[in-house]
Amino acid sequence: MIRFVISFFGGIFTMVTLGAIGVALTIGAIFWMYGRDLPNTDQLASYAPPTISRIYSGEGRIIDEFAEERRLFAPAAEIPDMVKHAFISAEDKNFYTHKGYDPRGMVAAAIDAARGGAVRGASTITQQVMKNFLLGGERSAERKVKELILASRIEGTLSKDKILELYLNEIFLGQNSFGVAAAAQTYFNKTLSQLEPQEAAYLAALPKAPSTYHPVRARERAISRRNFVLREMYENGYIDEEAYRSARVAPLLSVQNGDFDSFKSALPPRDYFTDEIRRQLSRDFGEGEFFGGGMAVRATLDPELQEVAASALRRGLESYDRGLGRWRGSGLSLPAEALASEEAWREALAGTDIARDIDLEAPWLPAVVLEVGAEQARLGIEDTGADAPPPVVPARDVEWTGKSLPALLEVGDVVHVRRMTADDDGSFIRWTLRQVPEVEGAFTAMDVHTGRVLSMQGGFSYQHSVFNRATQATRQPGSSFKPFVYAAALDSGFSPATVVVDAPIEINTPQGLWRPKNYTNRFYGPTPLRTGIEQSRNLMTVRLAEEIGMETVARYAEKFGVYDNMGRFLANSLGSEETTLYKMVAAYAMFANGGERVEPTLVDRVQDRYGKTVYKHDPRSCLDCDSAALPPGQAPRIASDRERVMDAVTAYQLTSMMRGVVERGTAKGRVNLDVPVAGKTGTTNDSKDVWFVGFTSNIAAGCYIGHDRPRSLGRGAAGGTMCGPVFDEYMKKATEKYGGGPFEVPEGGQFIKIDRHTGARLSDDATGDNVVAEYFRLGEEPVFGVSFDGGFAMGDNLPLFSEQGSNVGQQVRDATGAVKVIPKKKATFGTLSSGGLY
Repeated sequence: MIRFVISFFGGIFTMVTLGAIGVALTIGAIFWMYGRDLPNTDQLASYAPPTISRIYSGEGRIIDEFAEERRLFAPAAEIPDMVKHAFISAEDKNFYTHKGYDPRGMVAAAIDAARGGAVRGASTITQQVMKNFLLGGERSAERKVKELILASRIEGTLSKDKILELYLNEIFLGQNSFGVAAAAQTYFNKTLSQLEPQEAAYLAALPKAPSTYHPVRARERAISRRNFVLREMYENGYIDEEAYRSARVAPLLSVQNGDFDSFKSALPPRDYFTDEIRRQLSRDFGEGEFFGGGMAVRATLDPELQEVAASALRRGLESYDRGLGRWRGSGLSLPAEALASEEAWREALAGTDIARDIDLEAPWLPAVVLEVGAEQARLGIEDTGADAPPPVVPARDVEWTGKSLPALLEVGDVVHVRRMTADDDGSFIRWTLRQVPEVEGAFTAMDVHTGRVLSMQGGFSYQHSVFNRATQATRQPGSSFKPFVYAAALDSGFSPATVVVDAPIEINTPQGLWRPKNYTNRFYGPTPLRTGIEQSRNLMTVRLAEEIGMETVARYAEKFGVYDNMGRFLANSLGSEETTLYKMVAAYAMFANGGERVEPTLVDRVQDRYGKTVYKHDPRSCLDCDSAALPPGQAPRIASDRERVMDAVTAYQLTSMMRGVVERGTAKGRVNLDVPVAGKTGTTNDSKDVWFVGFTSNIAAGCYIGHDRPRSLGRGAAGGTMCGPVFDEYMKKATEKYGGGPFEVPEGGQFIKIDRHTGARLSDDATGDNVVAEYFRLGEEPVFGVSFDGGFAMGDNLPLFSEQGSNVGQQVRDATGAVKVIPKKKATFGTLSSGGLY
C-alpha cells in the first residue's frame, strides 16, 4: 500500500515536474522566438524626440515656432517630482520597484476582467515606452510578448529616471501637445514648476484618452478622473491630506475655458519674415530636422521696423487702391440663418477665413453687415468690447466710390472695418469700411555691411496671401536695373562726365524692328552719364550697353547676384529680365558699402537642441574684442576678408550719381531724408511694375508694387510716385533708430567740378545749379568733349541737352540714311518692347 501511494504521488510529481518543464520550455521558446529580431534597446539611450523649433528676435523674444508634433523637451532633472508622482500614481504605482513588467498588476487586471469588471490594461510605464518607441500601437498577443521582452531588457540598460524621462516627453496629451512640458503650456500656460497638484493630476489623467477628458466638453468626467489621480497620489504618500482635500475641490481652470491666456497670445501673428526663415532653413537643413530638431533660431528681424515696413507698404497699396474708387469687399458672406442672433453671427464670423493680421492706422476687424440703409449700415463687429462705439458706418464713409451704401453692401456681407480716429487726440470719429487691395507689392530692408535683413513684408497681408513677393515673385526691375549698366561702364573706363548721345535707335530683332524710346519721347543729344542716370534715359542706357558690350553688363549683374545667368540681349539693359526684390536690395547694398560682397540673411545664428551653434552668418573676426580695455572713443576693429565685387572708387561714383536721382531726378520730392540717400526708380512697360531701391550709409531698402498677374497700373503710375513714399516712410524711422551719415569717400581719387548738363570741365571756384563735383581716379586724367554713340550712326547732329526745350516731333536719319520724323506721343509697350521706362 505504501509502495502504491509513493508510486502514485511520485507519478503526479513527475507529471507536474514534466509539465512545469514543458511550460517553461514553451514559454522560453516563445520568448526566444519573438526576441530574436526585436529592435535594439540601446538606441533609446541616445534618443532625441522631435521638439519645437523656435525663432527669436534680436532681443531674445519668441516670435514664432514650428513643429509637426508640439513638444518641449524636459530633462528628468527639470521635471518636478510632483509631476512624476502624478503620472506614476495614474499609470504605474509600482514603477520604481518592478523590473519592467508588473505581475501583480497583470493578475489583478485578469481577476477584475474575470469577475465581469472593466477590461483594463496592465502595461507598465516601461512597457508603454517600448510600445511608443519601438513597437507601434497595434493590439495583439504577439506585441504584448515583445513588449514584455523589451521592457525587461531596457530595465537593464537605462535608469528608472531615464525611462520616465522618455515617457513624459513622448506621450500624447491632446491639443497637439506631446510631452508634459508642452501640455502644461497648452492647458494652463504654465511651466512644469508652476503647476499646482490638481493641474499635474489633470495632465496625468489624459494619457488614457485625451479627448475623453477635455476640460470643457467633458468637464465632469475630467474632474472625476483628475480626482482619482489625486486620491492615488495621496494614498501613495506623494501629497499630504491637506493638499489632497484642497486640490480635489479646486475648479478645473484651463486655457480652453478662457481662464488663462493662451501662450499663443504672446506670439505675434505669423508673417512673411518667419515663414521665409522656415522656407530657407527647411531647404538647408531638411524639413524633418527643422520641424523636429528643436532648433533655436536667432533672426535678424527688427520688430519695430518690421511694423513700420508693413504699415508703409500697406499705406502705399491702399492709397493706390482707393484712388481707383472701386469697392470690391471681401467676396465673403454669411447665410441668412447665421444672422438670426448675435450668438449665431459671432460664431459664424469667427469661422470665416478672412485676414485678421492687418493693422493700418488701427487694427482691421472682421464684421458682418446686419442692416443697410441709405444713411448708414449697421454691422456686427468681431472682438469689440462692451464699451465700443455703436457699430454703424455712415454713408459719407463711401463717398470715395461715388456710390451709395445700398449699391455697395448687402446684408450678410463680410467686410473689414477699423476705427477712424482724430490725429490730435486719438478720439473716435467713426467706423470706416476697408478692403484688401487687388494690387500687391513687397518691401525689404537690410544692413549694407552684413546683409542682415531688418524688415521684409511680402504683401499686404500674410493671412490673405502667404505668397512672399519679396523672395518668390520674379518681376522685371525696369530702370532700377540701370545702375548695373553704369557700374560696368565706370569700371570700363567711363566716368560720370563721359558724354553719351541720347538719340533715336532702330534695331532689327527676330520679333521685328525695335525702337526704344525715352519715357518723355524726347531726345536730348549728347548728355553726361550723371544726367543719364538721374533722368533715367533709356536711349543712353542702350547705347552705353552696346558700347561696353552686353557680355560685360551680364557679368556684372551675375557678379552682384541679380541674375544667375543673364540673357545677353540688349533689351535686358533696360531691366526686362525678371529678378526678385530680395536680390535687388542685396545688390544695392554692395553699392552702399563700397563694393564688398554681402550675402543677405534672415538668420544670425542657429543652435541645435543642445545649444551647439550649427550656423553663424557673419564670418568677420573682431581684432580687439579680447582686449581688456580700449582707448576712449576707439571701437573694436573688425577684420573682413569679403570678396570685392566692385572698385571702391566706382562704387562711390555710382552712389554720387544715384544721389542725383533723389535730389534732382526721377525721385525728386518723393524721398526727403535728413541724411544723404541714393537710389533709383524703376517703371516697366505700361507701368505694370513700379520700383524704388535706395540706400543710406548703413541701410539698403527697396519696394516694388504691381499686380500678381501683371497688368498696367494706369497712366501716371511710376516708381517715384508710388514706391518712393513707401521707402521714405520706412527710412525716416530707420534713420531715427540707426542714424546715417555721409557716404565714405575712398582713397585714390580727386574731385573735379564739371557742368552736369554738358560734361564740360569747370574751374574749382565755379558755382551754380549746373555745377557738380565729380570724383575721378587719380592718374586717369578725364577726357572731356568726346561723345559715345554705341556704334549707332544716328542723331549726330542733335543739339546738346542744354538747348532742348520743346517736345515737338524731330526729323532724324536712320541707319539707311532715310529721313524719319520722331512722333510726339510718349513711349508705349510697342516702342519699348520690354524693359524700363524710367
